[in-house]
Amino acid sequence: MNVMTKPLIAVTSDYKDVAPYMWHAAPSPYIDAAAEVSDVIPMILPSLGDRLDIDAMLDRVDGILVTGSRSNVHPSHYGEEATEDHEPFDHDRDATTLPLIRRAIERGIPLLAICRGIQELNVALGGSITAAFQKNRNVENHGYPWEGTLDERFAMAHDLKIEEGSCIAEILNDDIAKGSVNVNSLHTQALDRLGENIVVEATNEDGTIEAVSVKDASGFVVGVQWHPEYWAKTDSPSNKILTAFGDASRAYAVQKSGLSVAAE
Repeated sequence: MNVMTKPLIAVTSDYKDVAPYMWHAAPSPYIDAAAEVSDVIPMILPSLGDRLDIDAMLDRVDGILVTGSRSNVHPSHYGEEATEDHEPFDHDRDATTLPLIRRAIERGIPLLAICRGIQELNVALGGSITAAFQKNRNVENHGYPWEGTLDERFAMAHDLKIEEGSCIAEILNDDIAKGSVNVNSLHTQALDRLGENIVVEATNEDGTIEAVSVKDASGFVVGVQWHPEYWAKTDSPSNKILTAFGDASRAYAVQKSGLSVAAE
């Protein structure tokens, strides 16, 4: 039996105060990129912590998109004391995403982790984060620009140094052949000690880790520090990353259903 399957994707959310209520919310660029470029059905996943039956949820979805956020993973999850450099926090999100990431990888469910997401991926697998890393590592061309239009804030900021033979190199092969791959930079933290089986796929010239994968993972697992979702419709590398995630989720959905995809 041949079918074309549109996968269902869980999109992680922040738990935030938008008076007079607390909201489970995700920024629209992630939702738009998932629906229009990855060609999946995005579903915002509430940050319910231990009230969420992770396996029951994972039984129903075909991929996980771990979004960026202004909040940071609480340093207690990687053995450090909290300081002002680590703030702000979202404890409900931490309680949801960290076990979710571990279980999704165990089950081979495709996962794309962006910005805060790559940091959550690293911490979930036992790694750590450098807070306020521009100050603490004395690096430039990173950070979170607060001024200007969104296009100005999400403008391309630096090139990538991509590891040969990596998953990212395979995804961006045509773009690499044409020259440098440029990405934006909107983050105040960076990966430090790598988690178990985390493999560096790309860096900035200053050594900041920009992309990772997970060694021996049975499914697609990619984390990126930049924001491909914002330019996914117009920038070729950004488009390819979101497309690769959608393709992996489609393949998983078909495999899970025991059906095959009709040839185009």
